[in-house]
Amino acid sequence: MASPWIDPAQPDAAWESAAPPRLVAWALERFRHQRMVLTTSFGMEGCALIDMVAGHGVPLDVVYLDTMFLFPETYALRDRMAARYPHLAFVNRGTTLEPEAQAEQYGAELWRHDPDRCCAIRKVEPMQSALAGADVWLTGLMRIQSPSRSALPVVTWDWQYQVLKVSPLASWDRARVWDYVQRHGVPYNPLHERGYPTVGCTHCTAPVAGSVPGEYSRAGRWSGTSKTECGLHYTAQGTIERKV
Repeated sequence: MASPWIDPAQPDAAWESAAPPRLVAWALERFRHQRMVLTTSFGMEGCALIDMVAGHGVPLDVVYLDTMFLFPETYALRDRMAARYPHLAFVNRGTTLEPEAQAEQYGAELWRHDPDRCCAIRKVEPMQSALAGADVWLTGLMRIQSPSRSALPVVTWDWQYQVLKVSPLASWDRARVWDYVQRHGVPYNPLHERGYPTVGCTHCTAPVAGSVPGEYSRAGRWSGTSKTECGLHYTAQGTIERKV
């Protein structure tokens, strides 16, 4: 299905390398009459994007998924962000399935013996519900994050969720995000300074030796498995990227 608000045949070259703050301003104006949702896992990229959006004073839902397995530092960051940007609504659309009930239904430590299923229950299915009825989805994705995202368009129609996906940070890397966060005083997860390049669930995220906040890596996620993505963002071929 094609997007009802952009012409998929129209070249988007002018936007592919535009500065993210400019892209955010464009998206907020272009789609001001559509229902727009910004999603975040409170990674550094998401926090930078929230700050860019907040500067326009537009009331917007910032949706996050509480998997019930997040780090205490992530919950604390959520509270700091909500206090800093009071005109934005920080909305938890995570699963209501308690960890104990999950263990009874699927077995103990599902994240170990079937991590894809665990992510589906705690991330993918809740995201489908969160984006139901949304017209435009703002994400903090960047092309450098994985091979499957190397050709990520700034604007694309997401077949998985049937929504227009806008990724203003697509052309940036972690160093530029880190610079933005530092210059604008944006809150970020202190775990980035303790060797965590990215921060997900406690069971599936580990520190990486030598990691610094200004460098991006998927190392430390789902260690010991071929899994590299949670399934929220599929590849162009409709598959979850894996290590080879």
